[in-house]
Amino acid sequence: MIVVRRKPLESILAFLAPYRKVLLLGCGSCAAVCFAGGEKETEEIACLLPVMAADKGMDIEVRAATCQRVCDWEFVEPVLAGDEKPDAVVSFSCGAGTNLLADHLGAIRVFPGVDTLFIGATTEHGQWQEMCSGCGDCVLDRTFGICPIARCSKSILNGPCGGSKDGKCEINPETDCGWIKIVERAQALGKLDDLAATYIAPKNWASSHHGGPRRVKREDLKIAKP
Repeated sequence: MIVVRRKPLESILAFLAPYRKVLLLGCGSCAAVCFAGGEKETEEIACLLPVMAADKGMDIEVRAATCQRVCDWEFVEPVLAGDEKPDAVVSFSCGAGTNLLADHLGAIRVFPGVDTLFIGATTEHGQWQEMCSGCGDCVLDRTFGICPIARCSKSILNGPCGGSKDGKCEINPETDCGWIKIVERAQALGKLDDLAATYIAPKNWASSHHGGPRRVKREDLKIAKP
């Protein structure tokens, strides 16, 4: 999932200073799992913002709505289908959803209500960890399901580097050494010899984000337009 963190309410209120009618749009997927922008959080913020605004002499009218996924326009469109349009929208989805909103809403200003942090997973209640960098050239088949790009602090493709101590990274002693995790996983699977014989060639980063926005097209899934 995409892990996000809510921006401070003071920052969100500062965005909205020139606007009166505001829509807070929550996301029922990743942001909800992170307790940063789901229905509960969005409704709570909708209650708090007008109170904070009144203290600053601002007059804003806030409406909250949540859709299943903000990054998929078919879920967003019904929320915005009414005649009364907001002056501004605060998106509590990841950056992908906020970008999509801005593309579709044109003259309506769209603001981020959260900071998008990384692709990760829940490791315990209230804790999330980065697991993937979305590099576009997955090597998890050779590293036994542990990503060396995201989980090694140096993103080393062939490790370990020798700088770890007691299983922790020399860069951040609170972080597990990603490559020790890979070695331990290979050992547990009885594949240590396979790992020793594996060499991962330097990556072609053209599949990453350095060439502009990446796209995936599936012609078999497209719907023909009349």
